[in-house]
Amino acid sequence: MSNHSLVAIVAGEESGDARAASLLSHLLTLRKNLSFFGLGGQRLSSFGNIENWADRAAVVGLWDVLRHYPWFHAKFHSLLSQILLLKPAALLLIDYPGFNLRLATAVKKKLKDIKVIYYISPQVWAWNPNRVKKMRGTIDLMLCIFPFEPKIYQKVGIRALYVGHPLVEELAELANQNIPRNENLVALLPGSREREVRKIFPTLLASASQIHLSRPEIQFASSSTRHDLALWMQKEAQKKDIKVEITVGSARQLMKRAAVGIVCSGTATLEAALLGLPYALVYKTAWLTYEIARRVITVQHLGIVNILAGKTVVREFLQHNCTPTKLADETLSLLNCHERRFQLIQEMKKATSILRSSNSSRKAAEAIAALL
Repeated sequence: MSNHSLVAIVAGEESGDARAASLLSHLLTLRKNLSFFGLGGQRLSSFGNIENWADRAAVVGLWDVLRHYPWFHAKFHSLLSQILLLKPAALLLIDYPGFNLRLATAVKKKLKDIKVIYYISPQVWAWNPNRVKKMRGTIDLMLCIFPFEPKIYQKVGIRALYVGHPLVEELAELANQNIPRNENLVALLPGSREREVRKIFPTLLASASQIHLSRPEIQFASSSTRHDLALWMQKEAQKKDIKVEITVGSARQLMKRAAVGIVCSGTATLEAALLGLPYALVYKTAWLTYEIARRVITVQHLGIVNILAGKTVVREFLQHNCTPTKLADETLSLLNCHERRFQLIQEMKKATSILRSSNSSRKAAEAIAALL
C-alpha cells in the first residue's frame, strides 16, 4: 500500500532544480500534507529528505556518463531501493532523461500503482523518437513546456499536457525593463556546467582576441554559476591577455546590456532570445558523444529557437565548426550591422511568441495535485 502523502523526486542539474523548486512551492499550496524525498540540488534540498547531488550529476554526454558510471549506478540503486521500501504515491521526474527514464521503468515494474509524472518533457523526439512508444505504460502524466510536444506523446497513448514554459514568466519583468545596451559589449556565455565551460570558454576567448584585433574598442564580459569556476575563467583570460569582466550569477543581466552574445547551447539560448540578445549558438563536446549524437538526432537544429521557428534563425556553430575565426566573423557581422541585429531580434520574438507565459509552474502543480 502506497503512502498517499509521500512523493519521490529526481532533478539532475541546476536548471531542473530551479524548475522543481518552483513547482513544489505551488504544489504545497494545493496539498499541504505532502512530503518529499529523492535527489536534487540546493533549492530542492530545503523541501525535505532530498540529497543535493546536482553539481556532480551535471554530466555532459556519453563519455562523462561512462567515466562516472559506478557513482551513477550506486545512486540509481540506492534511490530505487528507497522508493520500493517507502512506496510513495508518486514519482516526480524533472527532465534528466538518461537517469530518469530508466528509473521510471524500474520503479513501474515493481510498483504498479505508483503515479509516474514527468515535468519538462525529455527531448526524445529529437534523439530517439522510438523511445516515446516505450514510455507508454511507464509515464502516467507528461507535463510539456513546448506546445508541439503533447501531440507526440498523445499519439502513442501517453497522457500529456502543455503547461507553458516557466522561463517566459520568470523573465517577463527583466525582459520588459528598458536597459540601454552597450553597443561595444559582447557577452561570452560558455554554459553552466563545469565541463562545458572548460571545453568551450577557451574557444570563446580565442574568438574575442580576433574580434579585438578588428575592433579594439569592443569589450567582453562573462558570467559563471560558481565562484571557483569564475576564478578559473579569469585565469584563462589573463593567460591569453584578454580583458574580460567575469561575474557570478549575472548572466541574465549581461544578456540585457550586451549588444551581441556567443552563447552555449542549452537553456541560456532561450533566455537570450527572450531577453532580446542577438547571438551565435556554440557547442562542443567529447568526440565520442558528438559522433553518436550525430547519427541518432533526428531534428535539423540544436537550438530551441530554431526548432520553434522550423528554420535557421540563430546561426549554430557546433563541434568542428565551432572555431575562433568563424565565431569572430559571425560576431563582427552582428556588431557591424544594426539592421541584421534588429532582424534577428524580431525573428527570435516571433519564434518564442508561441510559448505560454502565465502561471506555468502553477498549472503543472494543479495537474499533479489532480492526479494524486
